[in-house]
Amino acid sequence: MRNFIFENGTRLIFGAGCLKEYLASFLERYGPNLLLVTDGSGGGARCRAQDEVSRLLRTGGKTAVECWVRPPCPSSKEARQAARLCREHHVDLILGVGGSAVLDCCKAASLASVCRGDLWEDFWASRGVVDLPPLPVGLVSTAVEVGAVNGAAGLIRNGRCVWQDYPPCDPGFALLDPAYTLTLPRMQVLSGAFDTLSHAMETYFGRSDRDNVSDEVAEAVMRSTVTNMRTLLGDLNDYTARSNLMWTSAMAENGILKVGRLTDFECHQIEHQLGAYTDCNHGQGLAVIHPAYYRHIYKSAVPKFARFARNVWGIDPAGKTEEEAAQAGILALEAFILECGLPTKLSQLRSRAEITPALLRQVADSCNLLPNGYKQLTHDEVYDILMECL
Repeated sequence: MRNFIFENGTRLIFGAGCLKEYLASFLERYGPNLLLVTDGSGGGARCRAQDEVSRLLRTGGKTAVECWVRPPCPSSKEARQAARLCREHHVDLILGVGGSAVLDCCKAASLASVCRGDLWEDFWASRGVVDLPPLPVGLVSTAVEVGAVNGAAGLIRNGRCVWQDYPPCDPGFALLDPAYTLTLPRMQVLSGAFDTLSHAMETYFGRSDRDNVSDEVAEAVMRSTVTNMRTLLGDLNDYTARSNLMWTSAMAENGILKVGRLTDFECHQIEHQLGAYTDCNHGQGLAVIHPAYYRHIYKSAVPKFARFARNVWGIDPAGKTEEEAAQAGILALEAFILECGLPTKLSQLRSRAEITPALLRQVADSCNLLPNGYKQLTHDEVYDILMECL
């Protein structure tokens, strides 16, 4: 394993009723002024959580100014507007209530509100030096995949999505109540859970030593995610399955699986660029792209893909070459996506723009190509992957 320093500064409170039980005690630690960040939907789980948060803020004598951010990923303009509110209202705490876009905006605003210079030019497009403590952040999660409160945050500007990881911007506390996910639409829950599976897969297919302990933990996280997604296919209201999925999301993205290794983030990078051009659902976009992406890279990591087939999907390697086993694992992933009713073609995604070869060329050319330890793609290869999904 590579050398590493691991630190996770977020206190996670997990379970039904945790918002009512713990939020007030966290709020006592901060001054009276808050920025409340939501996704603006005001419906279902978010509405119930926002109502609870608003009541607790009033009871605690807090004053909140509100802003909202558009999923699936905040723009740099939205982050700067949130930061402006923080400065104008002398905000003591940024509190997010919602999903991944809300969390990313909170992290970016916590930095932008104190940094010298331009948020995008000096800290996102080219990683700058953070020499001031960011504003503190707290989170009330209302989505399955937002058990993952640590890690990089994404911002979009001019059709380009860039990710940066500034651990001091991670939430000081996060309240994860799986009950808030019970009102979410079926497809939103399944696509959010697939996002968790995607994160675990991409970490797994990064470069690591043989018999790496992180690989074994990642395999357990992937198996559990698949098992609990299948449970929800039979009973969408199964609280235990939803709680397990929220926790596997936390495990997939809290940094434990990534330490000491070179990880793969290319499929996520491709999908986020697709989302920047189309506003498509993130988890659904990943479901479309992953099988095609893996067919393009598996020959550079045949033994690892064969292990994935054996240890995650339970494929018997008897009578198969390693390459045949590797291919069988990708087919099993593809069959699972179909089983869940997730989209398998780009034409099935909801999009604000017509998805054409010309648009996919723009998406491919704008991707930030990342080394994954096995194979670094070219922009032409990304375009070929996207065309295979059309």
